Amino acid sequence: MPVPATTYSEDLELLRASAVAAGIIASGFFRRDVKSWNKENASPVSEADIMVDRYLAASLLRARPTYGWLSEETTDNPSRLDCERVFVVDPIDGTGGFLRGEDSWSISLAVVENGVAVAGVVYAPVRDEMYAAAKGEGARLNGKIIRRVRRPGAAPVIPAAGAVHQELQQAGLNYTRGPYYPSLAYRLVQVATGKLDAVASRRGSQDWDIAGAAVILDEAGVDIADVCVGFPQFNKRDVRHGALAALGDMSLKPLVHAALIKVYGCPAEGQAVAAHTTDERI
Repeated sequence: MPVPATTYSEDLELLRASAVAAGIIASGFFRRDVKSWNKENASPVSEADIMVDRYLAASLLRARPTYGWLSEETTDNPSRLDCERVFVVDPIDGTGGFLRGEDSWSISLAVVENGVAVAGVVYAPVRDEMYAAAKGEGARLNGKIIRRVRRPGAAPVIPAAGAVHQELQQAGLNYTRGPYYPSLAYRLVQVATGKLDAVASRRGSQDWDIAGAAVILDEAGVDIADVCVGFPQFNKRDVRHGALAALGDMSLKPLVHAALIKVYGCPAEGQAVAAHTTDERI
């Protein structure tokens, strides 16, 4: 298939515009009586997720008909594996928080090229925060370059599951337990801003949970890795990932990676990555 004629920057503009419109649709359901149900994996989904997903599929694929499509709320089509570029979409990341009326849910969109996220947005409509990046062009929050801001001498702030906290404490790390944001994408990009110093996430996240954030973190100079295999690759046949660590302070890497491997393990070669049931709430 020929290389797409559009630039990463042009793809990013499309993602931004679509995310804003999707945010308007989702906000129309927010803090209202919304129909919701549980999927087979027990994760919640609502009529808002479905409506946003339908809008994004129509909007994005109309603009880029040769791109593949991978979304949490759309039945997977293996034809995406043959596409040069693929849209990777989570119409509402943090649906549980959305349904509880919490304001940190997000819309996470990415363009993936040959397994690498090259453009991405994480948009939190209620908080009016648009995180965006294209490969080679830096990461921005509401149009301004993201620069990590941390208080000198402050203990690192790390959200993680209880079992991971236990491992970090046993290792003697002096840190503060971070706030829990139901949207993994939103949680990850807070490492770029400096609100969090690390994010430790369980096994079982999927492409749509992290692709948009991955390019933002990479462009912001934040290390993000599947602790078992390294920098995450996207649009593979199996879209699940091992335990993830995003690190704004690389001195934390040995302890955070070791804790995640101890709690969640690494799949044997050729073994699918299964979701782990440990609750990530703090």
